[in-house]
Amino acid sequence: MVEHIDEVTIRPATTRDAADIAGVHVRSWQEAYAGIVPDDHLRSLEPASRVEGWTEHLAQGPDKHVRTYVAEADGRVLGFASYGPSRDEDARRGEREIYAIYLDPGTWGHGVARDLIRTVLAEVGERTPMSLWVLADNSRARHFYRRHGFSPDGVERLETVGGAELLEVRYRRG
Repeated sequence: MVEHIDEVTIRPATTRDAADIAGVHVRSWQEAYAGIVPDDHLRSLEPASRVEGWTEHLAQGPDKHVRTYVAEADGRVLGFASYGPSRDEDARRGEREIYAIYLDPGTWGHGVARDLIRTVLAEVGERTPMSLWVLADNSRARHFYRRHGFSPDGVERLETVGGAELLEVRYRRG
């Protein structure tokens, strides 16, 4: 657990960050989704199984108009955010979507997620519509997104995760 974080740097992710991102991704899922996603599924998650996917994603990212940023302090990746063109059928012209924003659980409450989302929002600009999907039962994340100008737009979907059907809610801003 991180008790004090000195200076956090937000920078574009590179393929060298893939293993660190995979680790953050798994640890964050295991903590944030405990009690929401089936425990067996969360226990089965392994960072090593995600490294290749993240390496491929980061290798082609900017060429596919996808951006991924990492937050780091003292050479350690604390979290990441990834966004690009909206994948929704009803997306508005030029709409962007936050695909993922995850932090190492020990960094929660230290402003790292705020720095990441502000970086993304500044890059896309105030007038660019943006959406994201969040699990309905993830009240911590929903509160975070509302604080940053996102609100539910009434669209929901069921997503199967670890054998359970979970409700996701779409949030939009702009």
